Amino acid sequence: MTQPNQQGSQRPGQMTAVMRAVVASGPKVLRIGLVSGGRVMEERIIRDRTDVTVGPSERSMFVLSSDHIRSSHKLFELAGDGYVLNFLEGMSGRVALPTGVSDLEVLKGQSRRGPGGAYQVRLTEDSRGKVLVGDTTFLFQFVAPPPIQPRPQLPVAVTRGAGGIDWRTTIIAAFAFFAHFMAIGAMYSDWLDPVIDEQVSLAGLIETIRQLPPPPPPEEKPPEEDDSKAEDSPEAEAKPQPKAAKSAQKMPDQPGQKLNTAQAAALSSELEQLSMMTLGALGSDGPATLGVLQNSEVAIGSLDNAAQSASGVGVGGDLKLGGRGGPMTPGRSAGLGSIGSTSKGSSGSGTTAKVAGPRGSASVSSSLAAGSVSGAAGVVARMRAGFRRCYQRGLDQNPDISGSIRLTIQVGPGGGVSSVSGGSTGSIPSSVVSCVKARARAARFNPPDGGSAVINVPISFVKQ
Repeated sequence: MTQPNQQGSQRPGQMTAVMRAVVASGPKVLRIGLVSGGRVMEERIIRDRTDVTVGPSERSMFVLSSDHIRSSHKLFELAGDGYVLNFLEGMSGRVALPTGVSDLEVLKGQSRRGPGGAYQVRLTEDSRGKVLVGDTTFLFQFVAPPPIQPRPQLPVAVTRGAGGIDWRTTIIAAFAFFAHFMAIGAMYSDWLDPVIDEQVSLAGLIETIRQLPPPPPPEEKPPEEDDSKAEDSPEAEAKPQPKAAKSAQKMPDQPGQKLNTAQAAALSSELEQLSMMTLGALGSDGPATLGVLQNSEVAIGSLDNAAQSASGVGVGGDLKLGGRGGPMTPGRSAGLGSIGSTSKGSSGSGTTAKVAGPRGSASVSSSLAAGSVSGAAGVVARMRAGFRRCYQRGLDQNPDISGSIRLTIQVGPGGGVSSVSGGSTGSIPSSVVSCVKARARAARFNPPDGGSAVINVPISFVKQ
């Protein structure tokens, strides 16, 4: 039982048999490879089964320059259904024949010579080998012809137009798109939403509102007292202390806490009551005290009356008071009301004079370090007033400063100042140097020749 199974397993399959039949149906074609310097330079399959020529001519299938080949030579010549190898003197190589592998030198004695003096060796479909022609090697063998590649064609829709469209596939794709569009539209629409009874919803909302807890009671605020009534009523004057104690309880406990409206009104009322009580208590002391407390003015009349009377006045000396006891001004008779007068005194009074600080002076010069700018000296001369003002500001702060500043001004293509640098000597502070540089940056020169220029500006500051 096992022997038939083994024989059946060794039989080729149906696909293998078909492939072997397809391969064996046609003759094999010649495959040639050109090797030079150890590299395959060219490879060809002679699909049309024609002669293979080599030589220096461009009409040869393989262009080759060699001393052994003077003109186009048929290296592989088609003879009937097979090929014949034609090799010349000076060529070497090896060929695998049905009789075995032989060198070309050995085959010279076994082969016949053609009309051109070439040795001819009959090749079969199983033959293979190599032929050396100078530095070039030809490798050859016989292989099954490769399948013919179909020509590229345009799509049917392009060649046939609208008539070549697959309408069945197009209609199916259109219906599928329509179905997906309807499904997405249904998801984002209200068609599938449940129907809601508005009566039931409103009833539930009212019931929910009823179940809410009641709101907290509003905070009771004490009524604000009228200030005018509090001042006019006799009860407020008779009982100031209880109200003050009551309002003191309403004051904030912590310092810095803001007062509300009621607390501010109560505090203002208490202050007004305290002022009225003070005026009432001090009103009986005299008109001078009452005038000071009410009108914030000195009662000159009361003091004059006291000066005219003999009470409280000692023996006179060198005061030389007038008939009415005037002020202590030599040679002048007047009342005490002239004390504190701002009028100009007599010729004996002193005078004031304002002492001015030192004034600063600035001397400026200029020189071109690089480039050329027309009118540069005039622009620098007009900056002298600004430099002097900077120096004067420094003198107002420190009157002992003096020295010099040397500026280097870089002028751009348009005449504007692109950069200002420089340093100071002496006791010139940095504030004056910054002010001077700022004035130099604001200057505007004529466009320099060549696109840029450098100007050196030395400045000397001297106080006067």
